[in-house]
Amino acid sequence: MAIKQIAIGGISTECSSYSPLYQNKTDFETIQGQALLDLVDYPFNEFNIKTHPLFFKKSVPGGPIEKQYFKDVMEEFISEIKTLGRLDGILLLMHGAMYVDGIDDPEGKWIASVRRAVGNECIISVSYDLHGQMTDKIISNIDAFAAFKTAPHIDVIETYRRSASMLADAINKNIRPQVVWSQIPVLVSGEMSSTFVEPCKSIYKELELYNQQNDIIDCNLMVGYVWADTPRASASSIVTCTNQITGSEVCKAIAKSYWSNRYLLESDMPTGSIKDALAWMSKDFSIIADSGDNPTAGGVGDRADILKEVLKQKIRYTLFAGIASKSAYEALKDGNEFTLGGTYGGGGPSLKLKADHVFFKNDCAVTSVSNTVVIITKLRRPFHNLKDFTDLNLDLKDFKTLIVKSGYLSPELQSLSAQTFMALTSGAVNQDIKGIENNNRMQKIYPFQDFNDYSPVVSNGEHLINQ
Repeated sequence: MAIKQIAIGGISTECSSYSPLYQNKTDFETIQGQALLDLVDYPFNEFNIKTHPLFFKKSVPGGPIEKQYFKDVMEEFISEIKTLGRLDGILLLMHGAMYVDGIDDPEGKWIASVRRAVGNECIISVSYDLHGQMTDKIISNIDAFAAFKTAPHIDVIETYRRSASMLADAINKNIRPQVVWSQIPVLVSGEMSSTFVEPCKSIYKELELYNQQNDIIDCNLMVGYVWADTPRASASSIVTCTNQITGSEVCKAIAKSYWSNRYLLESDMPTGSIKDALAWMSKDFSIIADSGDNPTAGGVGDRADILKEVLKQKIRYTLFAGIASKSAYEALKDGNEFTLGGTYGGGGPSLKLKADHVFFKNDCAVTSVSNTVVIITKLRRPFHNLKDFTDLNLDLKDFKTLIVKSGYLSPELQSLSAQTFMALTSGAVNQDIKGIENNNRMQKIYPFQDFNDYSPVVSNGEHLINQ
């Protein structure tokens, strides 16, 4: 049996169209070679498949991608594909929520370019974040699709393996899978659709039951990405199948289930204003999520709104993790006076502060101001893992309150014995969904509009199925 040839690579980020901070080459990490194969972690060699790991570009979510950078990276990817000659398959690692000024469907453009480069016989299997967006252009150019099924995301590697497995099966068993999808006019934040709480907990469990049906390979529910004002922004159901009629029925069932539960979609923790959050604080250790400036959803990460109120109220034993400011980081190297807040363009108050003491580690300035500890980060970054704190010699037991720039909390922070509260703060990923600018989305989409006349339709990217 002749050895089959596949390539692996892609690009992944989440882009808030409300962010002033554009992404370019300096924001993206490049994973390639053996590191990329290790990331996918699938034994292609056991299936007589030779892999060509190209590159995978990924970044902390942020603002729009600079148009020229996007074009350059896409052209580089296509050029590398063309040097490989005939390929049997492509494994694309994507996210689905890119935003590029002047390009309505960046993922669609990327994937369609790959299809033109490899031809129609090549199998293209794609992995996505469940907060990605879908279009007919994408569906018409792919053969298999797998998305995360957990939010917060704890199944990233499993999703890569699902996509890889579908690709290997299609190549070796000479099966041509098909992908169908249905747009769902619902668009809420990830914080309102966590798979760890109802209703999404049960909805996502149902996907595994659908996967047991004949002709069904892989079922997915996409929540979509609410902080990019685009026509493609919506939820969707997506099914990889061997029979489009069967796939269509399952696609409709998933869409109906999510639609019928739309009024139950809400945050998995109490919410309110900054003052509400500070008034709520428990006598025991508690965590407040600064949701509107969450860098892992596309926020800038530089706002000091909550810090201003904490200092005003003289609340002690509070840890902020963290606030991004390269200028404050550099100023603290020369002295103890610095300005914090909005230095990357995220807005909010600008605070002139004096550090009681500071130490530097891992591109962070750990600063004490009036019995409040603020981690000032040179670069935008989250604090989701307990190791993020221990690496900075910080013990959470020394604090009464932890304030993190986050929406729903990471699994490790959720595991702590702590009361939690999500502050509905201002920023590029503002949780006040109905109040954000909405010029380009579908004209009928919940919760921007409330309506009942919805019946799912299913497409294979080129025409409607079983209508």
